[in-house]
Amino acid sequence: MRIISWNVNGIRSSEKSGFLEWLRKESPDVLCMQETKAMPKQLSYAIRQPKGYHAYWAAALRPGYSGVALYTKEKPRVELGIGIKKYDDEGRTIIAHYPDFILFNSYYPNGRHDLSRIPYKLGYYDEIMKKAKSLLRDGKNVILTGDFNTAHTELDLARPKDNEKNTGFRPEEREKLSELMDAGFADAFREFTKGGGHYTWWSQRAGARKRNIGWRIDYFLASKNVLNNAKASYMMPDVMGSDHCPIVLEVR
Repeated sequence: MRIISWNVNGIRSSEKSGFLEWLRKESPDVLCMQETKAMPKQLSYAIRQPKGYHAYWAAALRPGYSGVALYTKEKPRVELGIGIKKYDDEGRTIIAHYPDFILFNSYYPNGRHDLSRIPYKLGYYDEIMKKAKSLLRDGKNVILTGDFNTAHTELDLARPKDNEKNTGFRPEEREKLSELMDAGFADAFREFTKGGGHYTWWSQRAGARKRNIGWRIDYFLASKNVLNNAKASYMMPDVMGSDHCPIVLEVR
């Protein structure tokens, strides 16, 4: 099974940039999208219900904001949201139950430049962790993916010293990723690639992407049994259409 996760930074603009052609070419078994920024009724039929896929949408109540979506060839049992209004109103979560694993597609909050949303962000981490740990205790295989809006270590961003006080690399945010890993999840990409210089998001200013001055904030965090069957985990930095690039997990 080949799973791709991608913060598309607006599915309608991605469609104009060749998203459907890319989807047909890659043909993933599962595509998790974040920051779709649209309600299904605003989308073309080809995007709302692509050929060969079951499609699920969790949109934010606020127009043009947040939102996640799932395309999947195999039909799972799906939960839209986590049952907590302040997070579900922002369209942040889809949980898909497959026979062999449970997949969380999440758009983790941004803490904002003034840091005012960090408590909200950390609270969302805690709620996802609570649900994920409960599933692990029940013996389930779990994959967490999406835009986590946090770089975990100094290897995961180009300029760590310049960003120690900024949201996305503050100690309390990084600690939440550490807690997830301590709870039984591993960073799939790091199981295959150890070095720095690999990023999934670049500022749209000052030619950051061309110069590869970026952040790795999109992840697959997999439980042990999933990781034991992982064939590859990598990113697709040459895919355009968003300020993020897609990331991939291949499982036997």
